[in-house]
Amino acid sequence: MKLNRGFLKLAQAAKKRIKETTIKAVSARLERGDKSFILVDVREESEWNKGHLPGAIHLGKGIIERDIETASPDKRKELVLYCGGGYRSALAAENLQKMGYKKILSMDGGFRGWKEAKLKIVH
Repeated sequence: MKLNRGFLKLAQAAKKRIKETTIKAVSARLERGDKSFILVDVREESEWNKGHLPGAIHLGKGIIERDIETASPDKRKELVLYCGGGYRSALAAENLQKMGYKKILSMDGGFRGWKEAKLKIVH
């Protein structure tokens, strides 16, 4: 998918102000049953319905700021966000940081990278 220049510029700037994690690191955490974080899919509902990472909750980018305090009222709880490729999750991570969340990670490579690595997907 070709991304528009303005969007890329915005997302790349956000990536400089947030922390990222890798697909490999998230997969390893899930495999060992790490319950210390909440995995959040910020993609659109139609994307979520086609498949998502095991154990993830869905809070689309359009509603995450509105609903995050219900899903995770503890602002010290670690949240790992992912989207299709790692750009929307970076933008969402930046906003959650502005809301006072302390441990936010965006998964670089997103769902596409996860699928390319042939890791487990649930429907």
